[in-house]
Amino acid sequence: MPSVRPAAMLRGAWGRVVEDLDAAVERDPATDSRLEMALASPGLHALWSHRIAHAMWRRGGRAKLPARLLSHVARTVTGVEIHPGATIGRRVFIDHGMGVVIGETAEVGDDVMMYHGVTLGGRSMQPVKRHPTIESGVTLGAGARLIGPVTVGAGAQIGANAVVVRDVPDGATAVGVPAVVRIPESEPTADQLFADPALWI
Repeated sequence: MPSVRPAAMLRGAWGRVVEDLDAAVERDPATDSRLEMALASPGLHALWSHRIAHAMWRRGGRAKLPARLLSHVARTVTGVEIHPGATIGRRVFIDHGMGVVIGETAEVGDDVMMYHGVTLGGRSMQPVKRHPTIESGVTLGAGARLIGPVTVGAGAQIGANAVVVRDVPDGATAVGVPAVVRIPESEPTADQLFADPALWI
């Protein structure tokens, strides 16, 4: 029946919104309600706008210009710039949001935590894969710059203000300018994790 597909799509979209809200509330100790998060989270607003813009971008043709315009409006309102061509997974949370830039060919996996000022930027002027790939479960600290088609492995952590220009393995930590990769021998304690100021996020 023609009405089944739109209804199923609506349920699916609402389920994703609730999933986003729950993931955000879980990661933001300053908020404890879905309503507050829905009304006052620029990071979520930017992601929701991006999902619409990305769907338009994938249609191609004349839909690309409206997609760019929507992303521009979202940037103006939220302070987060996400190119409509970027691919972003589920339960991603952008905390604070201001100053985040995500380029056209960037790919972001599921359950990624991103703080303000993060840049997923490119180095090439050619129409190729030129932005980072962020695998699932990664944390990107405030002000981190990831430049070029680098890959950050699942569960890795990028320290605040790090500049990443090389791949980061799964579960590793990258800090500094340029970023130095550290592979923990065991699960660090909270004191060990934040002993280096570059990890403060």
